[in-house]
Amino acid sequence: MVFRALQIAPRCTLPVLLAFWSYTFPSLAAERSEAELSAARERPIPADVDRSPVDLAMTSDGRWIITANQVSDSVSLIRTADRVVVDEKTCGTYPADIEVLESGQVLVTARWSGELHIFRIDGDRLRPTAVIPLGFEPHGISVGPRGEKAYVGLVATGQVAEVDLARYEVLRYFEVGRWPRYLTVSPDGRRLAVGNGGDSNIMVLDTETGEQLYDEPLANGTNLGQMRTSADGGYAYFTWMVYRTNPINVGNIRRGWVLASRIGRVRLNGPSYREAISLDVPRRAVADPHDLEISEDQQTLVASASGTHELLVYRLPGLPFEAQGGPGDLIDRSLERDRERFYRIEVGGRPMGIRIASDNRTVFVANYLNNSVQVVDLASRQLVDEIALGGPDHKTLARKGMEIFYDGQRSLDQWYSCHSCHQEGGTNARPMDTMNDGTEMTLKTVLPLHHVTETFPWTWHGWQTNLNDAMEKSITSTMQGPEPSEEDKQALIAFLQSIPVPPNPFRGPDGSLSEAAERGKRVFYSRKAACIDCHNGPHYTDGKIHDVGLGSKADVYEGYNTPPLTGVYRKVRLLHSGRARDLRRVINDLHRPELVNGEGELTEQESADLIEFLKSL
Repeated sequence: MVFRALQIAPRCTLPVLLAFWSYTFPSLAAERSEAELSAARERPIPADVDRSPVDLAMTSDGRWIITANQVSDSVSLIRTADRVVVDEKTCGTYPADIEVLESGQVLVTARWSGELHIFRIDGDRLRPTAVIPLGFEPHGISVGPRGEKAYVGLVATGQVAEVDLARYEVLRYFEVGRWPRYLTVSPDGRRLAVGNGGDSNIMVLDTETGEQLYDEPLANGTNLGQMRTSADGGYAYFTWMVYRTNPINVGNIRRGWVLASRIGRVRLNGPSYREAISLDVPRRAVADPHDLEISEDQQTLVASASGTHELLVYRLPGLPFEAQGGPGDLIDRSLERDRERFYRIEVGGRPMGIRIASDNRTVFVANYLNNSVQVVDLASRQLVDEIALGGPDHKTLARKGMEIFYDGQRSLDQWYSCHSCHQEGGTNARPMDTMNDGTEMTLKTVLPLHHVTETFPWTWHGWQTNLNDAMEKSITSTMQGPEPSEEDKQALIAFLQSIPVPPNPFRGPDGSLSEAAERGKRVFYSRKAACIDCHNGPHYTDGKIHDVGLGSKADVYEGYNTPPLTGVYRKVRLLHSGRARDLRRVINDLHRPELVNGEGELTEQESADLIEFLKSL
């Protein structure tokens, strides 16, 4: 199916509605008047709104930097000569990634409005050129040779969209796997590597045929970050974290046996076991690696460690990547001791997207919490400048809580942050042992934090009835960190209340259900299925403890707290243990209604319709 893009850039104030509308009914979206669209795209952005840049790009001549500002739903244009912000434009809802082509075209994914926004640099202004409806939720971008095509990962549907940048059309969709957040195409355009965070693997495709050539598993991998291809096209590099499935205690944390950080690479010319290096230094670990860049001379690799507020700088030639049997639990000792091969530069805030200038020494950093672009000099190993993008003069309590949430230094030896388990306030791909139920190795899926302040009680067993105490226990027990202050706990709760909820892609532009979901709704509320007996209220949980026959003998507590069903389509692990990998197994096997209420088996049609309704919640 091929979709023709709008030739002008709208602003989506209702994120899911316009995106679903334009994606499903592109001709209807095109009927909006030029006056309406022009007014929307020129909407002023208040100076006191946080920008929170998540990524940045640089033109090939080095004259311009463009940032994707996630909180303000905007892009900023920075002139590098005097490091001044000269323009800012809106760009859909919740931008996630940005690339700039040799031609000067700027591509930005808007996750929650389901679009690829295209701008061009005209003098010292950004001019909207096109909006291409893609589907849900577009995230990472990679551009093929000559700038003819772009590939975009669609997290919600497990696809990659191939986009024709001359005709502004989606050419094909590739089925790849769950949570394809980031991806990278080889310099010749023939191979595409996709990081499937929900499946913990790297998938390599043939871009001509769309064939899945091979995939490289990342055992216990989670939180896959940005991907970059080496200049010779031999490797795709990426960041990720690994969960080692060991009890949380001081010894295991310090050995790298709980959560640990890695940089990996996979070959693009054929299947071969992934290679990796460990990033964590004893007593001063690395939390939440995100982006990485390789300098033009291929001598330097720089990674952003967003949880420990720093850049990690490596001499790329001779970097001790290991395949099977490796890497070790901690950084290679030869790297740790050699300051010419590895060093760290503290930048503060939350460093996310990075770019290395053509001089091979200047690094530009999109700092999410600082509302800025930072300038780092590799020769002097210092932060030398900071370009303010705009934002409020004073931090709200919620913004202070956000800083705590993303801070790996709140944990023992700074190994991981709240975000390490709750990606952007949601969940991750691994069942984990948080010690929150009083036992070791009774792994539980990570519950999303959306609406958490409204879904009393807490934890899978529901024993936690005070959110203040829950915040403290998470930091002191799960993270083995120092006791938070009362202000810290209140700030965290304020942040949890402010976490934006992603729009649901399985509803129509007016929030309506498909015919199948409408039928499924009737099943959900029926006496036969009786889902509503436990999953009721605005978030589909009754806040009570139930024994539904899925217990673990090792659990101290009996029964489980009814999990909310809102946003269940985003999960790749279901039930308390994560043993179900999709809704079909929940409904038809482990938690099928006849096991719970004994009212009879659902028909195949009823089951399929019920799943469609659940995805719409």
